[in-house]
Amino acid sequence: MQIHSPEFKQRARDALADAGLQKALGNFKQGFPAKRAAAVANLPEFERLRDVGRDIKNHTLAHLDFYLETFARNVERAGGKVHWCSTADDARATVLEICRRAGARTVTKGKSMISEELAINAHLEAHGMEPVETDLGEYILQLRDEPPSHIIAPAFHLNREDWEASFRQSHTALPADRNFAERRDIMAEARATLRSKFLAADVGITGANFLIAETGSSVIVTNEGNGDLTQTLPRVHIALASIEKVVPTLEDTCTFLRLLARSATGQDMSVYTTFSTGARRAGDLDGPEEYHVVLVDNGRSAMMGTEFQEMLRCIRCAACMNHCPVYGAVGGHSYGWVYPGPMGSVLTPTLVGVDKAGHLPNASTFCGRCESVCPVKIPLPKMMRHWREREFERHLSPPVARQALGLWAWFAKRPGMYRAATRAGTWLLRRLARGRGRFASLPLAGGWTAGRDLPAPQGGTFMAEYLRRKRGGA
Repeated sequence: MQIHSPEFKQRARDALADAGLQKALGNFKQGFPAKRAAAVANLPEFERLRDVGRDIKNHTLAHLDFYLETFARNVERAGGKVHWCSTADDARATVLEICRRAGARTVTKGKSMISEELAINAHLEAHGMEPVETDLGEYILQLRDEPPSHIIAPAFHLNREDWEASFRQSHTALPADRNFAERRDIMAEARATLRSKFLAADVGITGANFLIAETGSSVIVTNEGNGDLTQTLPRVHIALASIEKVVPTLEDTCTFLRLLARSATGQDMSVYTTFSTGARRAGDLDGPEEYHVVLVDNGRSAMMGTEFQEMLRCIRCAACMNHCPVYGAVGGHSYGWVYPGPMGSVLTPTLVGVDKAGHLPNASTFCGRCESVCPVKIPLPKMMRHWREREFERHLSPPVARQALGLWAWFAKRPGMYRAATRAGTWLLRRLARGRGRFASLPLAGGWTAGRDLPAPQGGTFMAEYLRRKRGGA
């Protein structure tokens, strides 16, 4: 997948002017947050589970080498094979070699963000193979030649009329006058079209929500069942996963499963939760003849021991982006790479460089909602601030921003002048507001007021209020 993160500002402007996208995002804002809130309210121990999940992840990361080696031993004990890949090139070459040895012509795929990161589809196509996305959202994106815009609902940026138009354009063998009156009509057509692909596939590729060190199992969580067909029908199953997906035990995995669906879609549990352990054994009714786990680093180990290590706790639930006002305004494609929203604003600069993705950590109001809903309590705003610091240190931030910060620093080093300037600025803004309480437009703030009003100051300055309260004022 090409990196378009340097174009974030223009892509965000385009997104704000896209009526179809704004319609889809309007539905988005009313969906996931309310469902999560209801699911959390029905589980009194949810906050305690967040602490437990955070601690399990911290423990695992502190002993990551041990748990990865334990996982690999248990995979091989169960008849599978583990492939260690340091880079994206290594992982692509490994997947291609497995497919070639299997004589693969058709490769079915479950939804996998790491496969997007590695651009697996394009790599297989370039070597004469047909990769077929089987998740409904990913399938239509493949038809439209678009990347995902969300990590659990990849086609959320599309409206129903977009789906219908794409199906009519792509499925030309079907009657042109067929009816799409119900959503299930779209699903039924996709199922019928994909059935032959499932049966023809030589290799199936899935991601992995979790890798269990204790048993050597990979776990996928889906709502469609396509993942099960992808990993049980073909002769070869490849589980593609980044190294931080490992967890110590089955019991730990169950803790995360209680957090994941509630945080992601507001379900108690997803419809399908599938554990795969090795290849088909004698007496098994189904399953692959070969089971491969491709473990991908691709920059993760470089995060260990840094201020960004906590990002490796992420379980890819998307709660942060589901509650982010910036993502809710501009959608996922604006972020320009695989991972959008607050988690992408931290992870993308880590993986592709702050020189390419420096706009992303700046695209935040720092309201803190992302951290407040994260099931493993990742301090996303803090890490975005760290990236801003890195950007500033490397002189990558725009000259105007650096000059403005320099001006603020000059005043901040002179407390008397700072207080005088803030008093004068507060007084002037209150006068300009003329009692309205907000500004629909304001010089030097056009970027803000183009999309929302700017609140006018209320009361005195922070320092004046602080001193008043310190002296015992109400």
